[in-house]
Amino acid sequence: MNDMRRTEPTVTENTTKMQARKVQVYYGDNHAIKDVDVDIADKTVTAFIGPSGCGKSTFLRCLNRMNDTIDIARIEGDIRLDGEDIYDPKVDPVQLRAKVGMVFQKPNPFPKSIFDNVAYGPRIHGLARNKAELDVIVEKSLRRAALWDEVKDRLDAAGTSLSGGQQQRLCIARAVATNPEVLLMDEPCSALDPIATAQVEELIDDLRSRFSVVIVTHSMQQAARVSQKTAFFHLGELVEYDDTSNIFTNPKDSRTESYVTGRIG
Repeated sequence: MNDMRRTEPTVTENTTKMQARKVQVYYGDNHAIKDVDVDIADKTVTAFIGPSGCGKSTFLRCLNRMNDTIDIARIEGDIRLDGEDIYDPKVDPVQLRAKVGMVFQKPNPFPKSIFDNVAYGPRIHGLARNKAELDVIVEKSLRRAALWDEVKDRLDAAGTSLSGGQQQRLCIARAVATNPEVLLMDEPCSALDPIATAQVEELIDDLRSRFSVVIVTHSMQQAARVSQKTAFFHLGELVEYDDTSNIFTNPKDSRTESYVTGRIG
């Protein structure tokens, strides 16, 4: 199968959904992210690639203020969602994370039923006025996560009773249930087998029609398959950011070329 099969759509016409300028991240004395500028396009899959420890996950966590939960983390610079500063003191991080959802490396369903996992966000954000509206949101979210047909007859079962791949799709359903504008995914397939990985990759391709998706991946093949834009990070710096096809076939920076050809990593 041709790994570049999904990189055909051009994204140059897409509007910018998130914009980062001169972003710095410090963990205590460690300068983890240095001067990162990037525009995240709407209804596009953007992949962050780079060697382990290069800062791609750290930067991803800046986009929905997850680094706020780390005492020694300090973030400088400017990050905007639809032109609004997400680090403005008036911005509630909980409300921000309803707009900028996140799926983590390991599936982490709540110790609740499948239904309650998906209903959790809509409940705390007041998105449903009654049980009937909540039922609609849960079904729609599970359908978006390509999980509805597998679980519709056991919504009362524990989320943790599902297989690993199903659990990750449940976490995606939970993330999209608040109808976010951006979906962040931090190596969402690294704990999954190849069949479950293929299902999640297909799902990511479907989700970009509704959301701006940003995925951190250690797999260059995965980045090539699912993304239209790719950012290469190295030693805390954003080395190169371009259409995915250019990054993999015609990189401008020698460090990018060394990484995608396997000479560094």
